[in-house]
Amino acid sequence: MGSWLRRRLPKSGSKTALLSGEQRTSYADLAERTERLANAFQRRGVARGDRVAYLGENHPAFFETFFACGLLGAIFVPLNTRLTAPELQFQLHDCGVSLLVHSAQLDTLAVAATDGTGVRTRLSVDKDPDAKVAGSHEAALGAAPADPIQEKVGLDDGAIILYTSGTTGKPKGALLTHGNITWNCINVLIDMELSRDDVALLISPLFHVASLDMGLLPMLLKGATIVIEEKFDPSRALALIQRHGVTTLNGVPTTFQMIAEHPDWPSADLSSLQKLTCGGSPVTGRVLEAYESRGIHFTSCYGMTETAPGVTMLPAERSLEKAGSAGLTHFFTQMRIVDPLGLTAGPGDVGEIQISGPNVMCEYWNRSDATRDAYADGVWFRSGDMGYGDDEGFLFVSDRLKDMIISGGENIYPAEVESAIAELEAVAAVAVIGVPDAKWGEVPRAVITVRSGASLTEDQVRAHLDRRLARYKVPKTVVFVSEMPRTASGKIRKADLRRQYAS
Repeated sequence: MGSWLRRRLPKSGSKTALLSGEQRTSYADLAERTERLANAFQRRGVARGDRVAYLGENHPAFFETFFACGLLGAIFVPLNTRLTAPELQFQLHDCGVSLLVHSAQLDTLAVAATDGTGVRTRLSVDKDPDAKVAGSHEAALGAAPADPIQEKVGLDDGAIILYTSGTTGKPKGALLTHGNITWNCINVLIDMELSRDDVALLISPLFHVASLDMGLLPMLLKGATIVIEEKFDPSRALALIQRHGVTTLNGVPTTFQMIAEHPDWPSADLSSLQKLTCGGSPVTGRVLEAYESRGIHFTSCYGMTETAPGVTMLPAERSLEKAGSAGLTHFFTQMRIVDPLGLTAGPGDVGEIQISGPNVMCEYWNRSDATRDAYADGVWFRSGDMGYGDDEGFLFVSDRLKDMIISGGENIYPAEVESAIAELEAVAAVAVIGVPDAKWGEVPRAVITVRSGASLTEDQVRAHLDRRLARYKVPKTVVFVSEMPRTASGKIRKADLRRQYAS
């Protein structure tokens, strides 16, 4: 992938690749800066196979570091800025990072995180590109030549290590090759109508696989323009859509909901916006209708870090007809649904979703045991997600295998219950977890955040679910909270909810 920018030069050299605040970077400028940074890394001892990490908010330096690693055959390790120093220390030590690029604003965290990890060099990124202070990313880049890097890198070489959320035990580093990510991009370009004239607004953190591999890289491969937002803010998102004529937006249901509920939503000019790509969980009917009423259609996706991440995609033209579905399998990816006996499940029958294809990771870093356990028959990656297919092959994700609640011998899939509760206007967010019960083994409990200015009671929730769901699926108790614990990508941390509310 390091060669992508060179290959793009004859086609799009003068075209704007990145827009960050008032700073415009052309494809030619980005290619030159990437070559310089690769030379700067090489001068600091980075060689083929070495690991280079990035810790910072969305910034052009993220792109430069990623592609510089690609030129050198080094492995890029994006780090979650919301982690603590000990959590970052584990990841840096686990994969043996030799050089860390980090934002100047996170200098204290970077110093604490690298202590005792073996990281040899740190380069800080200042918001001001003209601030070429000693030891900075900009100074290193400016002092290095733009000589072409001659390292031969193939599709089977490691490109990136992305750490899983680690909801059970320590996080694992999923190693994705250049081929894994390239095939994912090909899948996206086949299944979505993307154009070099597109303008994509980047509002999700780039250290998240969906933002990087679904929202960013296919766009750069196509020669489109990326508008970079350091952090998500719904008001700024609406303003930037109008200012830059944004045509496509990638995010999670939470971000789309916050945009649609912002006071500027009714008056915002969204005439340029054509494509919305959403992953993480299904879009609620209320949010879907808000965008559909403006003539904007959703493309929903399902995937995971280990599949780079695309597995399925729901075509926008069938988003209403197949509401709640994760769509059809990507063109060059295979999927099957397997029952507990290892047999292929029929239409409508729930089983584990398993994936195979050139976009599936090669291994967990230094975890041969975990890699072996992750595959069925040595070929099919076990997602740990439960789902079913309809008679047309559209996937419906029921829930995480580990999140399934077994109450009196009956299987309860929290996603089904959450979807029903989310129909209530007063509900801003909901998660359903299992809690111990002397009679039934465990029973469902709903944890709900109420929309500002609205009110809701446990009786109202239960009354709403009456006749919508079987009685054993209706939460026995409801807990109201002011805020949900969330991952960097916006997903609710159910492990945190269980620790706090499952007793």
